[in-house]
Amino acid sequence: MMILRKDSDNGYTPKREGFRMPAEWERQDAIWLSWPHNTEWWGEEISRMDAIYGQWAKMFCDDQGVRILVPSKEVEQRARQVLESVGVLEQKVKFYPISTGEIFIRDYGPTFVVRDATGEKAMVCWDFNAWGGKYESSLNDAYVPYLMNEYLHLPLFCPGIVMEGGSIDVNGRGCVLTTESVLLNKNRNPELGKSELEKYLCDYLNVEKVLWLNQGLEGDDTDGHIDDIARFVNARTILCAYEEDTTDVNYAALHENYERLVTMRDVGGGLFDVVRMPMAKVVAEEHLHTGNSRKPASYLNFYIGNKMVAVPIFGGEHDERALEIIGRYFPDRRVAGIDCSKMVLDGGTLHCASQQEPACERKF
Repeated sequence: MMILRKDSDNGYTPKREGFRMPAEWERQDAIWLSWPHNTEWWGEEISRMDAIYGQWAKMFCDDQGVRILVPSKEVEQRARQVLESVGVLEQKVKFYPISTGEIFIRDYGPTFVVRDATGEKAMVCWDFNAWGGKYESSLNDAYVPYLMNEYLHLPLFCPGIVMEGGSIDVNGRGCVLTTESVLLNKNRNPELGKSELEKYLCDYLNVEKVLWLNQGLEGDDTDGHIDDIARFVNARTILCAYEEDTTDVNYAALHENYERLVTMRDVGGGLFDVVRMPMAKVVAEEHLHTGNSRKPASYLNFYIGNKMVAVPIFGGEHDERALEIIGRYFPDRRVAGIDCSKMVLDGGTLHCASQQEPACERKF
């Protein structure tokens, strides 16, 4: 069995080595996906998931690579057939024979960091414990970054703490957003306090300020990931999930988060422009895993590519409004919706199920 590494206490961190985590809107080399394959979970919906991934890959393949993890030749062949049917050229896609339990590569995959001065790239490999030990079938996903690096051969930074990619969002200018309900949860790093976790974030993402919100959405089995409730769209603007219905189960938590955000300041001391985003509502008989009838359906779980922004939509009254708001902040990209009303039954959508690999060009 592979042994997970941990950086020794010798000052070896991305920050001290000059690496940083870029904002998602900075130029990317590729989008990483893990192709859906668990028919025990998805059943007849697996064909719908195939269609979503085909549509998604088609959106991004013209201007960046599409990298896909597959557990078997059979799944790879099915993926190739789907991609061919939507017109994705074979040379635009690269497959990696890596098995995963879940599709949510954002959380168990690596965080890519870059060193602008030299044009180098590296990976931060956080520990992953299946969202606080909730799903035994996903525990082996902790090895995915190391298996990826058998092909990529990049320098590795290994903090030795539990962290999921969906729990952080950076603006590329020294700030990271996160939530107390995840990072301070005793099911992750019970031995670490707030100030200690802030130091890890600052050292391994190369940021200066940690911006804390309280909690996330009802039905979110991650305990409240940031990428469902608040996202940077530029260095000074934050889109914030907000529930207008005071009787809704999400109203109190989202109102508190908004009140926190409007008082927060960036590294230069300026207030952020905080923009409210409408909430979608998806209710079904049961979550694929938890049985919770309310799903964490959020328009903020979008993915920003080089020329496209893929936004989850849910067939609800706020779909068009959400697309219009997001489109204001990406005038140089095409903003398009993907129906995720079934995908969200697994607890997440587009951002959760993807990871960006940034480009790195040497700056003289």
